[in-house]
Amino acid sequence: MGSRDSSDATDDERWLVVGGRRWRRTDPALPDDVAARLRSHLGRARAAVRSAKLAGDDAALVAVRHRVSLAKNGLGERGPRWWDDEVAARVQRAHAALSELDRLAPPAGGGAPVRADAVDDVNT
Repeated sequence: MGSRDSSDATDDERWLVVGGRRWRRTDPALPDDVAARLRSHLGRARAAVRSAKLAGDDAALVAVRHRVSLAKNGLGERGPRWWDDEVAARVQRAHAALSELDRLAPPAGGGAPVRADAVDDVNT
């Protein structure tokens, strides 16, 4: 968790510039385990967006884009600017997003990270 008050955050800590485009950074006050689980959900949802697009499944696309939005809101990358809120409210928002994401798309293995290279038949 970040030790500094969010009101002390500089623009460099709030924004990331890639290719001339400004993107909001992840809230640095989020506990590492919560941020990691939200990033995992985000990655899985983005992969599901690609799959839904390839399948031409508009209903699935709407559902998985909602999951992307939930994860990004939980991380502080969308929605209210994290530096405008108290840390407790930001962490609560992240936990609420995580609970909703776990309900919509439960992680494989009961919440424990699953690695492809831990599977016996991978790359055989």
